[in-house]
Amino acid sequence: MTDRGETSAAARAARPQGEVAFLRRVLIVAAVVVLALLVWQVRDALLITFAGVVVAVLLMAAAAPAERYLHLSRGWSLLLVGALLALGLGLAGLLVGNEIVAQVGQLWARLPEAVAAFEDRFNVQVPGVEQAVQAGGVDGSILGNLAGHAATAGGLVFSAATALVVAVVGGFFIAADPGMYRRGIVKLLPREQQDRAEEALVASGSALRLWLGAQLISMAIVGGLAWLGTWALGLPSPLALGLFAGLTNFVPLLGAFAGAVPALLLALAEGGNAFLWTGLLFIAIQQLESNMIMPLVEKHMVSMPPALLLFAVVAVGLLFGLPGVMLAAPITVVAFVLVKKLYVRETLGQPTEVPGEAEAAQAKEG
Repeated sequence: MTDRGETSAAARAARPQGEVAFLRRVLIVAAVVVLALLVWQVRDALLITFAGVVVAVLLMAAAAPAERYLHLSRGWSLLLVGALLALGLGLAGLLVGNEIVAQVGQLWARLPEAVAAFEDRFNVQVPGVEQAVQAGGVDGSILGNLAGHAATAGGLVFSAATALVVAVVGGFFIAADPGMYRRGIVKLLPREQQDRAEEALVASGSALRLWLGAQLISMAIVGGLAWLGTWALGLPSPLALGLFAGLTNFVPLLGAFAGAVPALLLALAEGGNAFLWTGLLFIAIQQLESNMIMPLVEKHMVSMPPALLLFAVVAVGLLFGLPGVMLAAPITVVAFVLVKKLYVRETLGQPTEVPGEAEAAQAKEG
């Protein structure tokens, strides 16, 4: 009887403890759900924050030579980089700014006409274009449609410009002392995981810097080739077409197709031969970029599986829209490094090469 009574008392004492443990699990799950909903509500702010991180990585890479060779502090190096960037943009604006603005305006004015020619030639209806070209211009319905969307487009441009300014300013603050922000993130984790997490963040930052370097080189080459090629073919606004092709190339794979669209539309309005040669031009540029430029550049930088980048761009674009498409590749680079280091190597114990890890170790030793 005594043993049975003691067992019953122990069971009654263990019951509240079990209920407390169950309640704790329920509260943890509820907190995770609330946190996920909160993160989803502020996803635009998180994208801008990540854009600031990308800007900071670029600024630190640009400031590194001044720190190494001029022995300047991080703050003075960033100030020098900012001054040089402002001076470079100012000189570019004085030299070719008017030409770029004029060609972009010409491109924007001729695109409705080119889309209308596309409709006529292939007997399809493009949303927003109701009639073809009439009397050397576009039909009034097209102009009315464009005017109807002008306010929305202006609002989008203003929002994008505001986000860009916030990202650039935030990037300067992050670049001034990246360790402070990195340690702040790491302190949110359990103490025994903090060292591994900090190493993973440093490696992801190095990998992101290497990938951005490769991508910027590729963008410059693609933009230059598109500019020279469309100029040689006699297409209107070749400088604007090259600039657009170079900028869209920041988005892997899909950007190459998007960058060719304005040139192909303008070439279609010029005639079948121009369209054929323009298509061959962009196919040649794409083949040159994917088979020669990027493999050569990525020997000293970061290579990412093409299928992974493609699916990541689509997935992040579906979740976050156009800003997500633009930042999908950098997000994938960071996630790729974190998964390989923290999950594949540390959790599963599988040997794997982590992009950016060797470079981060060399920078630490230096």
